[in-house]
Amino acid sequence: MNDFLMNPGSFVLGCNYWALHAGIAMWEKWDATVVEEDFKKLSSYGIKIFRVFPTWPDFQPVSLLRQFHSRPYEYRFGEELLPDDPMGQAGVSREAMARFGILASLAEKHGICLVVGLITGWMSGRMFVPPALEGKNVLNDPEAIRWEVRFVQTFVSNFKDQKSIVAWDLGNECNCMTPIASPDEAWNWVSAITNAIRAVDTSRPVLSGMHALWPEGNWTLQDQGEIVDILTTHPYSSPTYGSDQDPADSLRVTLHATANTLFYRGIGKKPCFVEEMNSFGPSQTSNEANARYARTNLFSLWAHDCRGLLWWCAHDQAHLERAPYDWTGMEQSLGLLDNDNRPKPVLLEFEAFDEFLKELDEPLPPRIVDGVCILTEGQGEKSAWGIAYSAFVLAKQAGLDIEYSYIHQPIPDAPLYLLPSLQGFRSISRHRFSELLSKIKEGASLYISYDSAFINPFSEYAGFKIETRQKYNGYDTVTLETPDGPVVVELKGEYKLNLKQTTGTVLAVDQHGQPAFTRAKHGKGEVFFLNYPLEKYLFDRPGAFHDPGEPPYNSFYRAVAKAVTSGKAASCDTSPLCLTEHIRSDNSRTVVAVNHGPESRKTAITLSEGWRLLSAIHGNCRQAPCGVDLAIDGNDGAVFTIVREKII
Repeated sequence: MNDFLMNPGSFVLGCNYWALHAGIAMWEKWDATVVEEDFKKLSSYGIKIFRVFPTWPDFQPVSLLRQFHSRPYEYRFGEELLPDDPMGQAGVSREAMARFGILASLAEKHGICLVVGLITGWMSGRMFVPPALEGKNVLNDPEAIRWEVRFVQTFVSNFKDQKSIVAWDLGNECNCMTPIASPDEAWNWVSAITNAIRAVDTSRPVLSGMHALWPEGNWTLQDQGEIVDILTTHPYSSPTYGSDQDPADSLRVTLHATANTLFYRGIGKKPCFVEEMNSFGPSQTSNEANARYARTNLFSLWAHDCRGLLWWCAHDQAHLERAPYDWTGMEQSLGLLDNDNRPKPVLLEFEAFDEFLKELDEPLPPRIVDGVCILTEGQGEKSAWGIAYSAFVLAKQAGLDIEYSYIHQPIPDAPLYLLPSLQGFRSISRHRFSELLSKIKEGASLYISYDSAFINPFSEYAGFKIETRQKYNGYDTVTLETPDGPVVVELKGEYKLNLKQTTGTVLAVDQHGQPAFTRAKHGKGEVFFLNYPLEKYLFDRPGAFHDPGEPPYNSFYRAVAKAVTSGKAASCDTSPLCLTEHIRSDNSRTVVAVNHGPESRKTAITLSEGWRLLSAIHGNCRQAPCGVDLAIDGNDGAVFTIVREKII
């Protein structure tokens, strides 16, 4: 298998591609001259990876002829017999294949690599299927799957020697094509298409290409990761992910793609990258704000080893008359180039980031990770993501770097474990909870926030005993004592526990003086318990992470962070500035600072004793008495190296 996106530290820039003149009709209205001009222009700005789409009915235009009582009889190309050769018997258009061959050769000519979305039956809200399969469930119907496998094997066989192709993608968001009844049906379809690819080409990785995967439901991250080689996220500023509640250039939204990609990677256990994204253009975001959104994401994704970003898409499509681009305003103006083929500000950000990557001496090492956020059973499909998303933003605000896992997977080693917004009857099995508590006994820290879960045991590690449980009636006012004074927030969930103190410590109380946030020793480690589903509550609260009028909800995570020792040398209390720290040697590290807000900032980054600034790689920073003074533009990144003086 080639090494496309398989090596830690690799990072690619690209876009999803439809030709300027015709969009989704490009194979029907083929114009190689336009394609070549598109390739030349976009590659000159550093766009070197193109995700391309052989639209299914253009490439496999089979019709089914029927007889008496509508009985199936024969497959043809319209009225034409299928040719008696492998391509013809697979129902594949020789003309369309020839056109794709020209595209692939032009890509090679201009130094472009192609990711091929094989089953393009869904595009921007419209179905595209061969006439013979109209009305069928193309994800579980045996006849449909037979023709899909034939198409995939024929296509891959014909182009497996084409050097410009670096990866096979199952297709474009194929889980949107038709509904299915079970995870088994999803597993069988993904396995059938993946095996069809690998039967004729094992030299390239297979990419997922799916829309919105979760730990539970029919389309799960675990199943997808079991089968494919690389997972892919499509993290738009979108109601699908709850990432459209705040401005596109604010903290929560600009952390979305990073959190989503780590969520996929952590639970799916495979490399993952951003295969398509956008802020949905001028109906939500100006060209200038969209550029800021892209710039922040580029630095953040790179710092978290998220392997790459392919923008949606190459061109605006407001000039196209065909559905789906005349159906919905949000799909029409998402290009790197506008309708006059002029670069938008977002394309200039890709160009600048490409130049930045070229100047680096070596790949960025993995960042230091402080803890693991473990999603639990019963949180549901989208709700689990919302909880994970809020936990990531809160952790970032508290200076913590986290990864993800799922409760049915082995508990990884980590200094800190987060069990956010526990709910339901079966949130954690006895054996998995025992495994987790054994790690706390050995010195790790555990944070639990409570929604409605039945937690057993509890008093043995929490330092408090459950007296009773009750449903909420309105909001509680919670007061947390911090070194900077009391923090007062309003919180609620589905249920709350009435706790009686045994060996633990009360860190926050509700308006009645009852324990709301607690801390207890457990062996060599510590357990923090918050009696509210903070993460779930904040997910549905617009402005919670950036509005100046909102209280500092991250204070609970900051209290937990003080108990975590992961060996970081750099820290900063200025939100929305987020740091990652990357070990190059025992005495040398790279620090990446990303400003996730639109305002320019001057701030001090504190370094541990013995560490000093060595050099600025990108951005404006200088040595200060206690660390580094940093001046950073809004939605920008800074990169610098720190060193530790050797003790003689």
